[in-house]
Amino acid sequence: MGKFIKIHPENPQTKQLESIANILKNGGIAVIPTDSVYAFACDSSNSKALDKMARLKKDTVEKTKFSFLFNDLRHLATYTKQFDTATYKLLKRALPGPFTFIMEASNTLSKAFKKKKKTVGIRVPDNNIARQLTQLVGEPLAVTSFKIDDELLEYPSNAELIFEDYKDLVDVVIDGGIGSLIPSTVVDLTQDTPVVIRQGSGDLDMIL
Repeated sequence: MGKFIKIHPENPQTKQLESIANILKNGGIAVIPTDSVYAFACDSSNSKALDKMARLKKDTVEKTKFSFLFNDLRHLATYTKQFDTATYKLLKRALPGPFTFIMEASNTLSKAFKKKKKTVGIRVPDNNIARQLTQLVGEPLAVTSFKIDDELLEYPSNAELIFEDYKDLVDVVIDGGIGSLIPSTVVDLTQDTPVVIRQGSGDLDMIL
């Protein structure tokens, strides 16, 4: 059975985060809070963990919609080819925040995914637990939501209830408080102008 760990959302306890980071480094799956909804998370460089997380979504790694969670903007250039000045300024205004930005992927992600990825979804959430955990793992976290087609009418927001449902399927569930019912806003940056492909809790007009 997986672990259930309560962590203070504003001042996360380092020792607890370190223990969870070790679980992820060893191929484990966690449920983590973000600045929008709770999400499955794993080490993005671990192909076995990615495969396990895809199976939780009843899908394959190739078809699962992963986003990549970063602690800050410093390492994005390693994972995307699309890093001109205008793009960077937009990301700087928006992040940390409840956005997922779709960008052209570099070859860095190809090894773990066993095929070349054309695009990558970038997240830097305004959540101390998620960002500090990413920093401790030392790799971006691959994250994906709980949505499986229309099986869920809304995103689960209570970590205790999530644990009851997934305690035998994941290695750890982090309780970082009640999560949002609204996912991040997904913005495609691969076109000439930014295009919202899913309206969520982030307002693109506020940062353009």
